[in-house]
Amino acid sequence: MPFSASSHSPEHRNNMSTDYLKRILTSKVYDVAVETPLEIAPQLSARTGNTILLKREDTQPVFSFKLRGAYNKMAHLSPQALARGVIAASAGNHAQGVALSARRLGCKAMIVMPTTTPQVKIDAVRALGGTVVLHGESFTDAYEHATELEKKHKLTFVHPFDDPDVIAGQGTIGMEILRQHAGPIDAIFVAIGGGGLISGIAAYVKQLRPEIKVIGVQTIDSDAMARSVKSGRRITLAEVGLFSDGTAVKQVGVETFRLAREYVDDYVLVDTDSICAALKDVFQDTRSVLEPAGALALAGAKQYALDNKLKGKTLVAIACGANMNFDRLRFVAERAEVGEDREAVFAVTLPEQRGSFKALCQLVGNRNVTEFNYRISDSALAHVFVGIQVQSPSEQDKIAANFRKNGFATLDLTHDEMAKTHLRHMVGGRSSLANNELLYRFEFPERPGALMRFLNSMKPDWNISLFHYRNQGADYGQILIGIQVPAGDKKAFKAFLDELGYPHWNETDNPAYKLFL
Repeated sequence: MPFSASSHSPEHRNNMSTDYLKRILTSKVYDVAVETPLEIAPQLSARTGNTILLKREDTQPVFSFKLRGAYNKMAHLSPQALARGVIAASAGNHAQGVALSARRLGCKAMIVMPTTTPQVKIDAVRALGGTVVLHGESFTDAYEHATELEKKHKLTFVHPFDDPDVIAGQGTIGMEILRQHAGPIDAIFVAIGGGGLISGIAAYVKQLRPEIKVIGVQTIDSDAMARSVKSGRRITLAEVGLFSDGTAVKQVGVETFRLAREYVDDYVLVDTDSICAALKDVFQDTRSVLEPAGALALAGAKQYALDNKLKGKTLVAIACGANMNFDRLRFVAERAEVGEDREAVFAVTLPEQRGSFKALCQLVGNRNVTEFNYRISDSALAHVFVGIQVQSPSEQDKIAANFRKNGFATLDLTHDEMAKTHLRHMVGGRSSLANNELLYRFEFPERPGALMRFLNSMKPDWNISLFHYRNQGADYGQILIGIQVPAGDKKAFKAFLDELGYPHWNETDNPAYKLFL
């Protein structure tokens, strides 16, 4: 998206710019906030061919940059305003900043948060002494309710982004970046929700180092700022995506929109899988776990570098928060490989005859299998759900072509949201064809060739009627398998188990198996 110039006169722009420089330079954020490190991401830098620097705002006392703006605003309030108490609307991180600032300044704080806010953020606000009110499903819903409570209780509103003192507090991040890295910087990538963070950073950086691009990053389902700048007016989204809850804002601020139009050079939109991949990148380089909004800027930096074929550039990404619900990590880990284009997912159709499954596995070769799902359902054809780890997006096309070349009809599901989210967990069900079926659960060392060793040990006339395997990232793999073993082969089957040597459990009499499979 091209840069869109402001409609304000040059003289007015200069006066406003000078005002923000002064506000930022005289900000009071360091009464509670710390100057966060600007660190290189070594593995990611090597992989992308660019120097990727992370501005570690996740290391603030409340694990987010929001403390800067909240405290700067509240520190400028009159004693009378503080005495009445403050109220804020927040998806979580601004709430913690307000609550901590209120405790430091000796005033009460009421925080209205969306019902979708992760529990870790709600608990953190309460632990800091804030009163939490849950309302609505997005920041905008919470904001509207907070304005009602503001009037009812005569509180002082602390806006999360559309306030000059809040914007100035966030702008101290830009001041630190330029002080910490005196060398060339090609671009700074900033996550956008309501726009306070990018407005503050851009207002400072563009006055002192105009050659540095400031690029906003939003999710494809919460892109209010990008759409507003493109249309030349603030627009309101009917719905917003909730995975990156910290940036789930339906409408950006009046002042942040003005500053973004004036100073932001470009915008990048990313999806959930890209954010998950960025979360993994940060963990691998820092051993830190960001929240989705915290990794949004890095996801955008990676996408921008790829789209523009950047090499040898210095790119800064603001790691703006780390208030992640632990339970969400399961989803992140599963989707990270897809987001990095390192997992290809296929539906493969093969003849329902002995040896077909083994032939399919031989075609997979030494590639790391992330998932196998299969349940016998038809006497002629078998449909197998397969996940395979790949090194590049082009590899999935080669794998699919090789399957088809060997007579296996193949459907590429890598970018099919329903398949990735639901179908992969739902393959199965009862089968009238599963005669003489034994159900066993196995554990085996997670290394190349372990699966083929298992299949090669089996008698060729034993038919696999059910197969479920998922790579869980552990050092051992787990398989649930149904094998049709004739009554006269029970002794040979026991010998097979003993020779195989893998830990195993007979689940044939498991009541859940009898109920569902």
